Amino acid sequence: MVDERAQLEVARLGECRVDSPLSALLRRQGTTQHYVDETDRVLLDDTVALVAARGVPVAELPAFEPGGPRSKIYFDPSKTRVGIVTCGGLCPGLNDVIRALVLELTNHYGVRRIVGFRNGYQGLTARYGRPVVDLDPEVVAGINEYGGTILGTSRGNQDPDEIVDCLERLSLNVLFVIGGDGSMRGALRIAETVAARGLRIAVVGVPKTIDNDIPFIERSFGFQTAFGKATEAIRAAHVEATAFPNGIGLVQLMGRHSGFIACYAALANNDADYVLIPEVPFALDGPGGFLEHLRRRVLDRGHAMVVVAEGAGQEYLSATGRDASGNARLEDFGRYLRGRIAAHFDAAGVEANLKYIDPSYTIRSVPADPYDSVYCIRLAHAAVHAAMAGRTEMVVGRWRGRFVHVPIALAISSRNLVDPDGDLWLSVLEATGQPPVFAPDQSRSSSP
Repeated sequence: MVDERAQLEVARLGECRVDSPLSALLRRQGTTQHYVDETDRVLLDDTVALVAARGVPVAELPAFEPGGPRSKIYFDPSKTRVGIVTCGGLCPGLNDVIRALVLELTNHYGVRRIVGFRNGYQGLTARYGRPVVDLDPEVVAGINEYGGTILGTSRGNQDPDEIVDCLERLSLNVLFVIGGDGSMRGALRIAETVAARGLRIAVVGVPKTIDNDIPFIERSFGFQTAFGKATEAIRAAHVEATAFPNGIGLVQLMGRHSGFIACYAALANNDADYVLIPEVPFALDGPGGFLEHLRRRVLDRGHAMVVVAEGAGQEYLSATGRDASGNARLEDFGRYLRGRIAAHFDAAGVEANLKYIDPSYTIRSVPADPYDSVYCIRLAHAAVHAAMAGRTEMVVGRWRGRFVHVPIALAISSRNLVDPDGDLWLSVLEATGQPPVFAPDQSRSSSP
């Protein structure tokens, strides 16, 4: 049987013996409703039923180490050198995280040398010849007002031995990796290489995924900005659909494996009649299939609005291979669905005015909204506190409303998915009025 408590333990470089510059801010009030003491733990489970089902004493329940400043730290700030790298696709909030890391390290810990690596892990690999960027409060001033990342990014794996060579050459003590699951897999390999060489270098991740699909983290930064921006595309498509006879708005949103953006955007806008996501299979054809249901909906009410996640319906396509980040390649289901809808209406002799919108890159490149900006700052603070206390092979996140440390191995062990039996998908079904499942054996009389 897997020991969940052991899985939740975060690696440490060694004993913390240095007085933290932030110790004066710690009032040692113990755990409260709004603060978790560093000696406490955050339970994995949050309901009586889940806790009772384990049948073990409270002290043996699986729990996360809480985030936040420590009274004693591992690294001497005056002698600490730090590196920061951003990897993978763009996401709102990257610059916010970079800025917050630099300001916290400089202003509160007194770290004097911080460097940024250009274009993801390429910047730590000698053959690319990317120059490092010295980072200080003046360099990062105002960057949170802009989308993207001032450090640039890239996809693709690089040799962890070459990366650790770079860290050694620069005498770095800490590496912050801002990226998604592929980037965190790379960070884990870096940390393992560091450990194999007997080095004392902390590798701490700030998880970035616009799809919100990292497990044991309630919400990834940039997600709220993304689904908020996505509502603009849904609104535009809905206006187009209602303006023409038999109008159909079709919007494809990000979500390779998880349909969170599609679900939240549809709920926020509340104009969608259908939401199709990877977690809920659906039939396109047949009397109970999506296409016939859509046609009846258009004939009955004059228009329809469809929101689809990019990873939905891949079983109808034939993509093969993997991209530079190691993810399975996807084909463009939105375009495929547009063609299938047009063909279905043509075959039935029904006019259709279809408008298709894919705003993915527009959404990825925008600055973070105020909520995400605050979240980015707090994640960055938690990451700095963890790294300075010698924690490594971990990411920071929020669980049950608390900031916690999550081992990287656990954070990349699975994906956070929309539960077809959960309350989020139930809310989508309630808001759209679509049937729970599109299947060929459904009755023709099911309500549109």
